[in-house]
Amino acid sequence: MEATDKKPALLFLVHRIPFPPNKGDKIRSYHLLKYLLQHYRVFLGTFIDDKADWQHVEQLQGWCEESCFVELNPARTKIKSLRGLLIKQPLTLPYYANAQLQTWVDRMMQKHGIQRTLAFSSAMAQYLLEPKYEKICRVIDFVDIDSDKWRQYAQRKPWPLSWVYKREATELLRFECEVASQFDASIFVSRAEAQLFKELAPSCAERVDYFNNGVDTEYFSPDENLPTPYKEGEKILVFSGAMDYWPNIDAATWFAQEVLPKIIEQHSDVRFFIVGSKPSDAVQKLAALPGVVVTGFVLDMRPYLQHATLAVAPMRIARGIQNKVLEAMAMAKAVVVTPQGIEGIDAEPDKEAVIADDVDSLAHQSRLLLQQDNCAMGAKAREFVCKNFNWNENLPKIGELLEQGCTKQR
Repeated sequence: MEATDKKPALLFLVHRIPFPPNKGDKIRSYHLLKYLLQHYRVFLGTFIDDKADWQHVEQLQGWCEESCFVELNPARTKIKSLRGLLIKQPLTLPYYANAQLQTWVDRMMQKHGIQRTLAFSSAMAQYLLEPKYEKICRVIDFVDIDSDKWRQYAQRKPWPLSWVYKREATELLRFECEVASQFDASIFVSRAEAQLFKELAPSCAERVDYFNNGVDTEYFSPDENLPTPYKEGEKILVFSGAMDYWPNIDAATWFAQEVLPKIIEQHSDVRFFIVGSKPSDAVQKLAALPGVVVTGFVLDMRPYLQHATLAVAPMRIARGIQNKVLEAMAMAKAVVVTPQGIEGIDAEPDKEAVIADDVDSLAHQSRLLLQQDNCAMGAKAREFVCKNFNWNENLPKIGELLEQGCTKQR
């Protein structure tokens, strides 16, 4: 690339501060930012929805050429998002609409003559849709198809939420298609996600692509000698994730209430550990069930993975890539996962991961694995992740698309 002082400018818009990399979307946006900083002078515009994240602003300001951080209060913005019902918009757009950020974007674009832009998630595309930005390079990392996630929510929620979520799925898909038709490239987190969007928006199929997430396999390594957080003699099933996120809440609740009792019938020494930050009230109540332990936030997930007997990912609602599955596999752990949880990972069933799609099969497969040595499967799982989910190999795709967009003939 060019010398540091001649790096081209790039605008990077992210719906949540891309640091620290402590949850799914932030893992991807953080590694994207690291890659972009190597090749561009980055102008970062982002929201902060967690007060604890304000402590990281100074560090990001030091990394980026200029930056804009906007406070997002979830309670207030949920009310603001209802405006979408009146103007035939997905609620997601007014939720993330912000005059301060739009003003900053417009000023940065004009002042620095920025010709390359990357929006992370559908909501951030709204800042680049004005006609004056038609001739610059616009790439969007949708990550996953948010509209389909709302469709799944609608199927599992009672009325009137089911109606609201169904409407959101319809309106957001319409917006996603509009963005894809205008931007130079639309990126997704997996081949499966990209293929589904091509089917939903066939007119944009030629400009749809993907790159896989990565895993820091040196950090998530089974070779580390980490102290165990478990009691001696217990067989541990571990589920990890942000426990205020509804798909994770649904998965943990379903497994604890429906699957675990069937496992305990034959393995009374089994414990189901739910490990992750901000457990909801519903998740905390699961700790009253036999065999269930809810940890809340932990500083390091690796000991919980390394010393578990199995990792489980009983997702019933999912889009994109489940980092929890990749991290467990990187730790050479056998994983029992639903089809929704393994989508986009393409692991070979029964050799690199075990796939089960209902209560009885989840219980049966878990019982089988609890009775055997799973080292061979764990080794194959880690080998698979090392080969296919490497940030250094996967991220250059975004640079290629940004440069292609800048050399297009309009």
